[in-house]
Amino acid sequence: MTSTRDPGCSPHGAAGPGPVPASDGVGGVLVERREHRTRVVLRGEVDVDLAPALDEAAEVARAAAVPVEVDASRVTFMDSTGVAFLARLAARAEPRVVLVRPTAVVQFVLEVTAVSSLLDVEAGGPEAGTGTGTQAGTEQA
Repeated sequence: MTSTRDPGCSPHGAAGPGPVPASDGVGGVLVERREHRTRVVLRGEVDVDLAPALDEAAEVARAAAVPVEVDASRVTFMDSTGVAFLARLAARAEPRVVLVRPTAVVQFVLEVTAVSSLLDVEAGGPEAGTGTGTQAGTEQA
């Protein structure tokens, strides 16, 4: 495994300016803790290689005890690992987890598995702003 920092992140893990390219096939997860919500940003391939980072992200989001928002606008692939991550978040969260800007791939897999019924899905949403971000786990090459 190779540990790298997401190129779209500042040294503190907060989202940097502009989009993070996901065409390299690398999966990543970033958790931004804010005063009134926790934002989880997924990118690239969300699969079994990302499982440890997803587990860590779920734990950080749960411990924050504020509403959770998941940005899935940069996801290029999602297997059952990603679906299970979203289902776990949804099962533990109150109010409901908000899934922001899911790609067609994410929408399809969540509709087929019926996990979409556990989430509030928004086609658009607020851009990543300032907050305290942490890189969850590692990115897989």
